[in-house]
Amino acid sequence: MKIKTLGIAAMALTAVAALAQTKTNIIDEVAWVVGDEAIFRSDVEEHYAQMRSEGDVPQGNPFCIIPEKLAVEKLYLHQAKLDTIEPPAAQVSNAVEKRINFFIANLGSREKLEEYFRKPLPQLREQLTEVMQTQYIIEQVQSSLTKNVKSTPADVRKYFDRLPEDSIPYVPMQVEAQIITINPVIPQQEIEDVKARLRDYSDRVNRGEADFHTLAIMYSEDGSSMQGGELGFRSRADFVPEFSAVAFNLSDPKKVSRIVETEYGFHIIQLIEKRGDQANFRHILLTPKVNSQDLSTAVNRLDSLRKEIVADKFSFEEAARFISQDKDTRNNKGIMVNQKTGSSRFEMQDLPPEVARHIETMKEGDISEAFVMKDPARNKDVVAVVKLSKRIDGHRANLSDDFNRLKEMYEASRKDEIIRDWVENKIKNTYVRIEEGWNDCDFQYKGWAGSSARR
Repeated sequence: MKIKTLGIAAMALTAVAALAQTKTNIIDEVAWVVGDEAIFRSDVEEHYAQMRSEGDVPQGNPFCIIPEKLAVEKLYLHQAKLDTIEPPAAQVSNAVEKRINFFIANLGSREKLEEYFRKPLPQLREQLTEVMQTQYIIEQVQSSLTKNVKSTPADVRKYFDRLPEDSIPYVPMQVEAQIITINPVIPQQEIEDVKARLRDYSDRVNRGEADFHTLAIMYSEDGSSMQGGELGFRSRADFVPEFSAVAFNLSDPKKVSRIVETEYGFHIIQLIEKRGDQANFRHILLTPKVNSQDLSTAVNRLDSLRKEIVADKFSFEEAARFISQDKDTRNNKGIMVNQKTGSSRFEMQDLPPEVARHIETMKEGDISEAFVMKDPARNKDVVAVVKLSKRIDGHRANLSDDFNRLKEMYEASRKDEIIRDWVENKIKNTYVRIEEGWNDCDFQYKGWAGSSARR
């Protein structure tokens, strides 16, 4: 089942692997002092090991790059204290549980997770919480500094005119497309068979004859099956409404919910634990299967519709509005929206693969024949036709075709300037001491050496 989640930056599986190691065999020494806080050699060694475990080896001397990075982080944390920025516990907890679930899914079990990181789960959870809190605080300080950045067309035009020719980005070919989808009819007997299986699982768990965790691993069709169906601590808003309405009314961890139908299929749910307005659940998801005959019937139906559109009996936009079962596009004339950018333009790799294969050979205005595709949001087979509305060939960015892209570049550069100016000003007004052997560096920010004489 797809879960709605907050936009927390992803971390690699090994992002905290190095942090699991103790600081044995490291002769500690103070490398930097920032304000009243020290950065130790062990901090730098530990951070370097973490970066190497991620394959993110710094370009340059790590004993210059890393302590400066940690020093800048301390500037942000100090500012957060002045601004009384506190990371929201629920949001941080949600992000931590997501990360733990990600680790478990990749490593296979909680036991393997603890073995890999060489520490018990509660200790790992505490460590991840600190990482997420720091990340949140830095993001909030930066957001506060740049919240007033806006741009006018004149700003973007001046920015574009000043760009060196070799800095003007190349924009790959993009397309704009419209889509109509219909769901194949699923025989009622298939639905009843799915429900019967779920009732059997529920009865076995409620009678104490089976473990929900084991059944989820064996039978659930959701990505959480490897974790025994466990979803991690979430709030109501993180799930589709039908799921939340049943899950958050559960009170007995030994019992299993009634069968719940959502757009993803049919679920049974078990409560694990509640913490305030968040809770952790297990679930088993089964999705009724569509047979080849039902798919063929849906393909024939949509091909007939396509012929009527091509014959001008009605428009593609009208068919999308009244016939399409794609809830994300039917009220928008069938226009597909790129979830990565929020615009109607797609690079080919951003389209669902089945759509990309058909559009690749189409001309503007063409409507494809009906085809079967996997709905990327709901992991279900649907039947679709697509119309290629526009094709924009690959080119160097220009103001008329790529204004929004250039606007984003301009605003990003302004934010970078503001943040750099803030950091360098903060350095001037903060006591910094860099110990001998750590200061022979070409630092990213100006002023470190000049601030070392002041208290």
